[in-house]
Amino acid sequence: MRSLPLGLQASLSAGVTTLAHCWRLVRQDGVALGFTDHDRDLAFDGISFEALAGMTASAINASNTLNIDTTDISGALQSDYLNDDDLSAGLYDNAALTLFLVDWSNPDDRDIIFAGSIGEVSRGKTQFVAEMRGLSHALNQPTGRLYARSCDADLGDARCGVDLTSPTFRGVGLVTAVDSDSAFAAGGLDGFVNGWFEKGRVTWIPGLNRGGVMEVKFHLNDGSLTSFALWETMPRDVAVGDAFEIVAGCDKSTDACSAKFGNLTNFRGFPFLTGNDILSAYPTASEARNGDSLTGGGTHG
Repeated sequence: MRSLPLGLQASLSAGVTTLAHCWRLVRQDGVALGFTDHDRDLAFDGISFEALAGMTASAINASNTLNIDTTDISGALQSDYLNDDDLSAGLYDNAALTLFLVDWSNPDDRDIIFAGSIGEVSRGKTQFVAEMRGLSHALNQPTGRLYARSCDADLGDARCGVDLTSPTFRGVGLVTAVDSDSAFAAGGLDGFVNGWFEKGRVTWIPGLNRGGVMEVKFHLNDGSLTSFALWETMPRDVAVGDAFEIVAGCDKSTDACSAKFGNLTNFRGFPFLTGNDILSAYPTASEARNGDSLTGGGTHG
C-alpha cells in the first residue's frame, strides 16, 4: 500500500482539495524545466513550474510488473522553452520526466506519481502531444549491436566516417513551387542525379520551419525539374523562397556504401549472413550434401 506525505494525505482526505499536477523535464543538455496544469506558476526544488503551457495529462496507468507504463501529456506551444523550434531540434527527445501531485496551497505537500522519460512527440501548428514512458521502457530496448545484412551506423557518424560537409553529399536548395507542406519543387540542386537525396535529411534554414528536420521520401530530377517529397508534413507552411540544406541519403546496403560513398571499408553490416531459407533447410535424399550446399553443388577433394 502506498504511503503519502501527511500533509498531502490530509489534503486528499479533506472535503475540498487544492491539488495540481506538475511536470519536471530535464533535457539531455541538462536544462531543467517545469510546467503545471494549475492556473498560476508554482515553485519548489529550485524550479518554477509554468502555467502558461496549459499542460494536461491523460489517465495514468501504472503497474508493479515489467509492462511498460505509458500516458500522454499535451499542451500549447506558448512557453519560452517549450516551443516548436525546440521540439523540432530534438531537445526534448528522451528527456527525463517526473510528474508530481502537488497541493498548490502548500507545494511542500507533494508526491511523485510518475517517473520516466519523454517518448514520441507529435505536434501541430499550436499544440503538441508527448508520450510519457515509464522506467520499465528502458528494459524493452535492444542494447549492443544486432547482426543484420544492412549497416547499423548512421550516415556521417564516427563509425561511418563519411564527410557530410563535402559538396558531393550536401547541397542548398530554394523552394520554387509548393504542392503541399511535404511536397515541393526546388532550385539550386540540378547537379545531383535522380534519387541522390532519397532517405536523406532536409534542414530548413529561414522561414516558419526554421531549424526543422525531416527525412526525404522521394527525390526527382528529370533534367527539367527537381522536386522532393518528405516522409511527414512539416508543422508549419512551406513557402516559395524558403531555403534548406539537404544531405544525401543512404539505404544501408553494401552497394550504396561502395558505389555512392566509396566507404566499404567502414561498412558496419554483415552482408554474407545466411537467410531464413538456409536456416530452415533440412537434408533430403535427392540433394547431395557435400559441404557446398550454399552454392548448390560441387565436390571437394
